[in-house]
Amino acid sequence: MKIMWIVNTVFPAPSKVMGLPEPVVGGWMYGLAERVSKSTGVELAIVTVYKGTEVKKISTDEIDYYLLPCKNNIKYDSQLEEYWTQVYEQFTPDVVHIHGTEYAHGLASMRKFPNLIYIVSVQGLVSVCTKYYLGGLLFWDVITNITFRDIIRYDNLFQAKKNFEKRGILEIEYFKRTNHVIGRTQWDFTHTKSINPEVKYHFCNESLRDDFYEAAKWNINSKNDFTIFCSQATYPLKGIHQVLKAVAILKKDFPQIKLKISGTNITKRNTIIRKIKISGYGKYLNRLIKKLDIEDVVQFSGVLGQSQMINEYQKAHVFICSSSIENSPNSLGEAQLIGVPCISSYVGGVADMIDESKTGLMYRFEEFEMLSDNIRKIFSDDSLALYLSENGINEATKRHNQQTNLYQTISIYNAIRDNN
Repeated sequence: MKIMWIVNTVFPAPSKVMGLPEPVVGGWMYGLAERVSKSTGVELAIVTVYKGTEVKKISTDEIDYYLLPCKNNIKYDSQLEEYWTQVYEQFTPDVVHIHGTEYAHGLASMRKFPNLIYIVSVQGLVSVCTKYYLGGLLFWDVITNITFRDIIRYDNLFQAKKNFEKRGILEIEYFKRTNHVIGRTQWDFTHTKSINPEVKYHFCNESLRDDFYEAAKWNINSKNDFTIFCSQATYPLKGIHQVLKAVAILKKDFPQIKLKISGTNITKRNTIIRKIKISGYGKYLNRLIKKLDIEDVVQFSGVLGQSQMINEYQKAHVFICSSSIENSPNSLGEAQLIGVPCISSYVGGVADMIDESKTGLMYRFEEFEMLSDNIRKIFSDDSLALYLSENGINEATKRHNQQTNLYQTISIYNAIRDNN
C-alpha cells in the first residue's frame, strides 16, 4: 500500500540533508511517520513546501520526501498544481493523507487531482478558531497598542485575524473536497460534519513526541513550588493575558509565584530595535504586566526543544492551557503524560481530554478569577496535585499509546483503500 502524507513542515531528515535548521514544530508526526514507513507492506512518501526554486526529492530512512517550491503557502499558488504533476509521475499513492488544513499546498493537489483518495486529519480548524482569535481583547485594546512594526508589516491584530479568515476559506474547501476525515474530539466531529455532512469521520488519537514517553514523571518533591508553566504566548488566542490577570490575584498570598512561558519574549522594549520590532500584542502584554505589577513574576524561556520542554513540565507546580479555543492541544497531552497537574480553559475539544477534577481542572476562558482559584487549589493541596497527576498520567498513557494509534491509522488506510 502506497501512502502519501501532505504536511506543513520540512521534516528533520530532509532538513539535515539540505542544511536547514531542524524544525521545532510538528514533532509528534516524526515518530509516527517512522512507524508507518516500517509497517508491513507500506510505502510512505511525505510532501511539503519550502523556499526553493525546484521540486526536490530526498530519500532517507525508508521514506521519500518531496519538497515543492512555494514562497507563500498561505495564499493559493496555482503553480503548485504543476509541481504536483511532477510528484505524482514519480509516486502513485493509494491514499493521500493531508495533515492539517491551515495552508494551501495540499489544496493544489486536490484541485489538480480530484479523483485521488484523500483523507484529512483535523488539526486546529482555522475557520472556526478565527472567531476566537482576539481572545476577548476589546477594540481599544487593539487600537491603542498598534506599533510601528504592525504598520510597516500591515499586521496589526485585526489584520492578523483577517488572515486567519482567509485561511479558513481555503480550509472549508479541503473538507468539502474530501470524503474522509480523521479526528479525535466531539468538537472536531461536529464542525467537520457541519461543513460536509456527507464526510466519513474516522476516530484516531494522536501520538506525541517520542521523548515524552521515556521521560521521568513529575515528582511533587522535586518541583519548583508555585511555578506555573505555559507553552505559548505569541498571539491572543493563546490567552496568556488571562493567566497574567489570574497570577496578579495570587501574588499577595504566594509571593514566590513564577510564570514561565515557552517561546520568544514578545514583550521586550528595552532597546530601540526591540521598540521598533515589538508587535501590538507584545506591547499590550508589556503594559498589562506593568499595570498588574508582576514584572518580577513573568519569565520567558525562549524557544525550547524536546528535552527542555520536558524539564519545564517536570519542574512546574502546574501547567495551564489558557487558549480561547483549541481542539486537542498536544501541549496538554504532553503535560498529562509527564504528570504535572493541569488546568485548562473549557473550550473546543479540551473536554475530551480532561475529566473535571480527576485528570485536570477547567474554567471558562473569560473568568480569570476561576483560573486563579484553580491555581490556588493546586498550590494549597498536595493531595489534589498528586491525584490529578496520577490520573492524568493514566489517561494520557492510554490516549496517546503509540502502538494503538499506529494500528488505528493503518486500519483506516486499509478500510479507505478497500472501500473505494
